[in-house]
Amino acid sequence: MKNTIRQLRAERSWSQAHLADLLSVSRQTVIAIETGKYDPSLPLAFAISKLFSLPIETIFTPDQESA
Repeated sequence: MKNTIRQLRAERSWSQAHLADLLSVSRQTVIAIETGKYDPSLPLAFAISKLFSLPIETIFTPDQESA
């Protein structure tokens, strides 16, 4: 799954550690989500969506091969 978290975080000048603190997850989790190595749980995806005030489908999109 692709996502725009890195871009959204950069637009707000947030570090990965700051975003991790806001979401109550580890910095390693943020890194894994940003690089596409980990798909967040549905509750975490909703928390990310709420934090950025954007719909989930705006932040997360399926990879072409899995669509």
